Amino acid sequence: MENIKEQKKALRRAYKARGEALTMQYRKEADRAIREKILRDTRWQRARGVFLYVSVGAEPDTHALIDAALREGKRVYVPRCLPDRTMEAARIRSLAELRPGAFGIPEPPADAEAALPGVLDLAIVPCVTATESGARLGHGAGYYDRFLRRHACPAVCLCYRALLADTLPTEAHDVAMDAVVCD
Repeated sequence: MENIKEQKKALRRAYKARGEALTMQYRKEADRAIREKILRDTRWQRARGVFLYVSVGAEPDTHALIDAALREGKRVYVPRCLPDRTMEAARIRSLAELRPGAFGIPEPPADAEAALPGVLDLAIVPCVTATESGARLGHGAGYYDRFLRRHACPAVCLCYRALLADTLPTEAHDVAMDAVVCD
């Protein structure tokens, strides 16, 4: 039997291919549905400091959520990768501040204020796939698992319903999500 790391690697390949095959029409409608669910969520409504990934490629779109959070007067933080393979939450006041960073993902400038533990009320994180019960399969580098262990706040994963898994292999270091929001 394969070990868990090999199983995860195979699942990543399969679900990334599924994600890339989703039509633009499906993604657009799903992004709207996900956004509406998040905006109605009491965790979002109560949060003053929010951490959101900056979507790229076939990931559920977060740009409109970032704009909504800024309009609502929330303190908005997005990922900034550090040389030691960790990630911090850096504050932005506009999407226009973002520049290509690690892995080509838009990041805030180096002088953007980093969030201290306790500042974040909600984290919205990406996945390759997830289960409805909160198991999450990320891209495999462990950035979000390490980050979420340092920042104790509710974590919500965005996942297209077409990419939900029934079960996923997990390891001790994998951080379970408080919720998985789908279209």
